[in-house]
Amino acid sequence: MSALDRHGATIKQRDVIGIVDFSQASRTPRFHIVDVMSGRSQSLLVAHGRGSDPDHSGWVERFSNSPGSAASSAGAYLVGSGYSGKHGRSQRLIGLDPENSNAEKRAIVIHAASYVSDDIVRTTGKLGRSQGCFAVAQTAIMEVLGQLGPGRMIYAAKI
Repeated sequence: MSALDRHGATIKQRDVIGIVDFSQASRTPRFHIVDVMSGRSQSLLVAHGRGSDPDHSGWVERFSNSPGSAASSAGAYLVGSGYSGKHGRSQRLIGLDPENSNAEKRAIVIHAASYVSDDIVRTTGKLGRSQGCFAVAQTAIMEVLGQLGPGRMIYAAKI
């Protein structure tokens, strides 16, 4: 909530926020979509970047904002415009903090991925890894994009 307050003028849609708790293992639903008014939330699986987990343990070991790092970045993001790309329907993200200021340059987005699913968790005990993007299950992407549309905030950190 302090990130929402800190970036208040930039965040035009304040009804729903996304919170990604990278202190949890990738096998855990750690992407929380929160209705700010009611307090209700929904939790989903989300991948982290391969550069954040070089040994593929399923745990985030480090963050990076550097282009080419393939790591996840911490901080507040403004959800930008949607588009259809390599991974289908996706949403651009704009980094609002020094720790994620290169999000646009790095093409950090929300997208669906085949390596994010309950089946993958059952089989391997962890999710696959992205290039730093917030990758969600193919079955969840439309719901995520519907709730976290342009002008909303996502906050990612080891909480």
